[in-house]
Amino acid sequence: MSSGSEQQSDQNREQSEAALRESLKRCSKATLEAALEFRKTGDTELLPVVIMGIIERFLEPDVQPKLHDASDDLRIIEDLGVDSLTMMEVVILVEEVLSISINNDELLTLRTVGDIKVFIDHKVKGLPPPQASVFFPVEQIAEIMPHQPPFLFLQEATISSGWASGKYKISGSEFFLEGHFKDNPVFPASILLEALGQLAVLYLLKASGADLEKPVDPASIYFTGCESVRCHRVCKPGDILKLSVKPKRFRMPLASFEGSIQVGQEKTAFVEEISLTYNYLPGWDAETSPVQKEEEPKTVETGVNR
Repeated sequence: MSSGSEQQSDQNREQSEAALRESLKRCSKATLEAALEFRKTGDTELLPVVIMGIIERFLEPDVQPKLHDASDDLRIIEDLGVDSLTMMEVVILVEEVLSISINNDELLTLRTVGDIKVFIDHKVKGLPPPQASVFFPVEQIAEIMPHQPPFLFLQEATISSGWASGKYKISGSEFFLEGHFKDNPVFPASILLEALGQLAVLYLLKASGADLEKPVDPASIYFTGCESVRCHRVCKPGDILKLSVKPKRFRMPLASFEGSIQVGQEKTAFVEEISLTYNYLPGWDAETSPVQKEEEPKTVETGVNR
């Protein structure tokens, strides 16, 4: 009896695997392997590979390279050219492969690749829907941030659940480039770190969730340090910096983030940990600790002349 049940189970497993192979036959080998492994183990770390592979399967060949830079702020419609019909095809295949159900209304909040990754991850884990990403143009950023031109290095940003992204185009007219360096303008590595720090500040001010239940006081946020910084290329006028930060820990009055920068598909900089100190707006929590004073920045190896 037991042997018959095991045989039937093996047969069902083989049929399920064959159906999955058929569904993903136009996807990459890596996508199929990740989907098969997910079916066996339920390991949610495999979800990004599956999701990105399914999205890629429906993109035009000339657009597919954009997906390979693994940027969560890629916009589904504007950057990847996915229309509503194609999006529905993506959703149907995701539902089939991951054995989940997605309502049409839930699709309205999915604006970026990062939105889709986080949304599917929550669906599979049975968690409540994540915060929808919010886009901020430079005018709104300037209204929110304590930083102001000419020392504001965010021209647009997107804040979502668990990540933030932004962009800054080096114009060449930045005041410090006149002397950094003579007849050879190079964007300083210290300002790359500043740009990532500003994106982390924006996250503190505009993100919501269990870690930040109360509004943060903009005047209370200061840089306290950074660790394990690596710069991989020189940045010059005309380059568009694609900034990304992900929160790592929140424990009043300290917040830490991981940060990275790309130019096109080239790695530009990576910071293992950016630390900020913060406090909530007065009146929200009378028992919070006083805000620490800004500490001197730690000396870091950057790989770029400063």
